[in-house]
Formats: sequence, structure tokens, C-alpha cells
Amino acid sequence: MRTGLIARKVGMTRVFGGEGEHIPVTVMQIDGCQVIGQRTKEKHGYTALQLGVGAAKAKRMTKADRGQFAKANVEPKQKLVEFRVDDDCLVDIGAELSAAHFLVGQKVDVTGTTIGKGFAGAMKRHNFGGLRATHGVSVTHRSHGSTGQRQDPGRVFKNKKMAGHMGDVRCTTQNVEVVRIDEDRGLIMLKGAIPGPKGGWVEIRDAVRVDAPNDLPKPAAVKGQADDASKGAE
Repeated sequence: MRTGLIARKVGMTRVFGGEGEHIPVTVMQIDGCQVIGQRTKEKHGYTALQLGVGAAKAKRMTKADRGQFAKANVEPKQKLVEFRVDDDCLVDIGAELSAAHFLVGQKVDVTGTTIGKGFAGAMKRHNFGGLRATHGVSVTHRSHGSTGQRQDPGRVFKNKKMAGHMGDVRCTTQNVEVVRIDEDRGLIMLKGAIPGPKGGWVEIRDAVRVDAPNDLPKPAAVKGQADDASKGAE
């Protein structure tokens, strides 16, 4: 199991396939995604990598956070995420990961925080059909109808779909296809919509329900190593 990446959602556009068909894609920006820390079984009981992305002001951080970044010898980061990895997929602290970490055609899982909609009714929140438009129904056309029973059991069951707060929850979209990768600009284009607003942070991982390609870069695609490999090929 490899580490994932932290990306910023730029927005949606479309690209054209080999036969001229248009493919809706979400553009993800990979910029300054660095390894901040390591978790090992000997010291912490599990194996993981802590990644950071985005510039942050040191004066707005606690002394402990500033010490962590100083120990890793990296600039303070705005967003931190920990990814579980295998023992042979650890990456050196301070290494910067690139968009070449994934391959075109690969399936990935994307996790983000959905856009908050505030208080919403049952029709918008749960796609209810609403009440009739006539035959005695007045004022309550968009209500959700009955919520409980009579004397037995005489209560509303838990998780009943009703009006309430909509959005602003952690959501994962699985088996998203990687359509294109622009390693020079740090862009990854994923097919379809991705949870979260424009400018929001998302986590991209290898899909858990689909076998990963055999030629994936392991333990990860590091920027310096990728540049050295390209110079050696020339």
C-alpha cells in the first residue's frame, strides 16, 4: 500500500478523447506536497507517512507545530494528512511528491469535504417527491409527510430521513479514473465530479476495490528522482 497525495481542487472542464468524445474532468493541483514525518512500528506501533501541503505562517502556529516543521527542515504547511503505508513504501522526510505518482487510466479513491448547503428540506436533501399539488394539499407541498407511527411504537426511529443540515461532511468517491496527467504543471485530471468546493483540499489514494497497475512508481514519485531519471535518459 502506497501513500496518497494531497491536492487542491481547481475546478471542472472537459477534454477530448481519441475518437472525439468529450470527457468531463475535475482538475487537481499538486504543488508542494512534502513528507513531514514518518510513523514506524518500532516507535509508534504502525507504519504511515505524514504529508503537508500549502504555505502557512509560522507565527500563527503553536510552538510544537513549529518544532515539528523545523525538525523536518521544511516550510510550515497549511494542511496535514497521514497516510497508512507498507513498510517498504516509506519515503524520506522532506521529499516532495509529484503528479507522476499516479498513471493515466488508473483508478483512484478521492476523499474531500462536500460543499455545505445549510439547512435544507427533505426534497432537496433526500430527493423526496413532496406532496400532491392539489386535492386538499395547501402550503405543505414540499413537506416530507409522516415521520412516525401511532401509539405503538409511538416514536420517530433513528436515522429517519428528514429536513436538516445538508453537506459539509467527509465524502469518498471510489474508482475515479485518471484521464490525464501534466507532471510539469502538477495537474491531475480525474473523470467526473469530485466532492468539495473549488480551492478545497482533497486526498487521492490508490483504489482499494481495483487492482493497481504493476508499473506504479514505488515507493512514490519524488520530484528530484524523476528529474534525475529524465536527465539520465537523455
